[in-house]
Amino acid sequence: MPEQGDSDLRRPTKQRVIKAPAIRRAELIDCAQRLFLLEGYERTTINDVIEATGLSKGAFYHHFRAKEDLLEAIAARFAQRGLAFVISVQGNTSLNALQRFNTLLAVSREWKAENLPQLRAMFTTMLRPENAVLYFRIINAMYLATAPTLTAMIEQGVREGVFDVSDAGTAADALVWLGSARHAIVARAMAAAESGDVDEAAQQIFRRFKAEGLIIDRILGLPPGSVELVDSVDYVKTILVAWNRKPKVKERTSNGPQPCRDRPSKFKTSDF
Repeated sequence: MPEQGDSDLRRPTKQRVIKAPAIRRAELIDCAQRLFLLEGYERTTINDVIEATGLSKGAFYHHFRAKEDLLEAIAARFAQRGLAFVISVQGNTSLNALQRFNTLLAVSREWKAENLPQLRAMFTTMLRPENAVLYFRIINAMYLATAPTLTAMIEQGVREGVFDVSDAGTAADALVWLGSARHAIVARAMAAAESGDVDEAAQQIFRRFKAEGLIIDRILGLPPGSVELVDSVDYVKTILVAWNRKPKVKERTSNGPQPCRDRPSKFKTSDF
């Protein structure tokens, strides 16, 4: 009869899977995004993410210091994915620089409408007054991801003689931070929409975007009305109505969050 020690030696042991740091980081972001959508950002804890991925606390803290860092990483990834639109539009030589810019804005509007649940999960938390610092952290992460490509697009427009800009990098900075400064008015409009005054909320946002469009015209040296940030107030109203549809939040169970491990990632590690 074999001894007990021999039996223990033959017992299979769980092998630790070694993965590249970028893949591990992507898995954590995937899992956090999924949990934020299912459970809500406020109700999801770092321990939930750790448990759902099956990783150790050390592995988590190797990549992220806090839950806010995960939200920032999700926002940066959205921005990185958005760069694919910029590159595809920028390569369309049948359009001039202004047409490419307006096409990019139109594609961006479509993408936001299609990804509204994910954006809502991020921005509902970000737009709260107490989270102003987090909001600007995320805007800065998105800026770092998009500014170089936006600068290149403006430089291309200058070479074509469509844009009249002395410094493309400074112009790109101004465009990005002009958008980030709408934090307060968007928060007020969202609050008005949630209280039932969708028409007034849509008008507030529409007026803001029309004003920003005129400012962008001046920054790029274009005639007034050239840039179309928003095509109509009806579009804004449609987005607000969809935004106010409360997402179905999954009830917690005694078993904790549903595991994310072994779920295929929808993103390439090159996105990071």
